[in-house]
Amino acid sequence: MANANFIAAVIQQAIEGNDKSANLDKTEHLIRDAVEKGAELIVLQELHATQYFCQEENTDYFDMAESLDGYTYTRCAQLAEELDIVLVISQFERRAAGIYHNTAQVIDGAEGRVGIFRKMHIPDDPGFYEKFYFTPGDADGELAGFKPVQTRLGKLGVLICWDQWYPEAARLMALAGADVLIYPTAIGWNPDDTEAEQERQRDAWVTIQRAHAVANGTPVLVANRTGFEGSPLSDAAGIEFWGTSFICGPQGEFLVLADSESQGVFCAEINLQQSETVRRIWPYFRDRRVDAYQGLTRRWLGDKSFN
Repeated sequence: MANANFIAAVIQQAIEGNDKSANLDKTEHLIRDAVEKGAELIVLQELHATQYFCQEENTDYFDMAESLDGYTYTRCAQLAEELDIVLVISQFERRAAGIYHNTAQVIDGAEGRVGIFRKMHIPDDPGFYEKFYFTPGDADGELAGFKPVQTRLGKLGVLICWDQWYPEAARLMALAGADVLIYPTAIGWNPDDTEAEQERQRDAWVTIQRAHAVANGTPVLVANRTGFEGSPLSDAAGIEFWGTSFICGPQGEFLVLADSESQGVFCAEINLQQSETVRRIWPYFRDRRVDAYQGLTRRWLGDKSFN
């Protein structure tokens, strides 16, 4: 664990159109604002260079994918080097013909890319047709699985959006030594849902991620987009992204919490020593029954009888 306090920032942004240059111009302005506020670690939202194109299945959108060293990375890497920051970016990655990923990259100042994470859990729901576009991250290999990325500020456990609903993913990152958990995200409401249903969904989203902080004694950083993005499908209502980006400490306490509509930079101080203190009081890792969890590797246990 890195022995340091630092200022972290999550950036919440509305995206208008698919002009990557124009969108990254706005993102750069917000990154510079975060640095002026003292941020050393800055997290961008999921697929921040374009609108959320997964509202429909359309092969033309594959043209927006980039290599790991493409335009989005190059521009962000230059900025991270200039400002001497740790920057977590998100992109639509073309790995090979027919193999595309939803990928986060971690850039550590002049050192450049120090690690990547390819989204492991891929949703397929109305308005979120991600299985059409994204291959899940590999389960093994040098760049695979739930492996934290080492930076000057500590080990970053980067996961992406749908991964945030899975306690297994958070736990594996924490067990591998992640000092913080980070979730670039693009999630929002269906405008046709009732207000009560919308609030239940957002509350569940906030609660599950705060629970990851509590269960692992680890700060959590969440950067979600905001704003309305219409669907190209005539019978779909589009998505009202619910913002609510936040940073919480290792007991799930809010350090900063955005509202649903504001665009901007949301900063908080991360105290990594607090995780050590919390884990001494609540030693969940010590008391885990690792000898009794074999069932977790099964898809379902309801069809198996136990005597």
